Amino acid sequence: MASLDKIEFGQYYHIYNRGNNGDAIFFDEDNYRYFRSLYPKYIYPIADTFCWCLLKNHFHFLIRIKELDEIKIDQLNDSTNIRINIEKVNPSKQFSHLFNAYTQAVNKKYDRTGSVFEKPFKRKLVTSQDYFIKLIFYIYNNPVHHRLADTISDYKWSSYHSILSSMPTYILRNEVIELFDDLLNFKIYHSKNQDFEDIKSLILE
Repeated sequence: MASLDKIEFGQYYHIYNRGNNGDAIFFDEDNYRYFRSLYPKYIYPIADTFCWCLLKNHFHFLIRIKELDEIKIDQLNDSTNIRINIEKVNPSKQFSHLFNAYTQAVNKKYDRTGSVFEKPFKRKLVTSQDYFIKLIFYIYNNPVHHRLADTISDYKWSSYHSILSSMPTYILRNEVIELFDDLLNFKIYHSKNQDFEDIKSLILE
């Protein structure tokens, strides 16, 4: 098994995982909604989120793990029944809490047992702005790549529409738009095919 990057405070990551044995992780629309409701509960306290996309048997997040002094321990303790001291904050465990909470709910709903997700979850350190920008497109374009939608804007279960909207969001909308100069250029960039050849080895599929 290839070694995984350790998740470090202050670093940017592409977080990805799929269903156990490649099976589905979302079985109906309520599952997508429930996972979305859990994500800010467990991950918002420890990470900034730039984009996400949920697909039937896998997902993608592009995040920055906060520095330890940026994490509000009260928010973190509200997200789990386990009381955590700031010195013991572990970003990997927060993702595990998210996946476990979702798995427990899905197993109960569908009278199933066992893991929903592959373990361990995958992650890649993001080391340049060019890589970061291309990952945003890659993540939003994933449903098109997998033929689940004709265009990025057609797909429902991603944060793409949160970027276009003016509604409150935990996505760092302004920071994402600034990477493309403005919202118009963001839309134009995402309406065209992009070349991933230089980051091919860094894409997790």
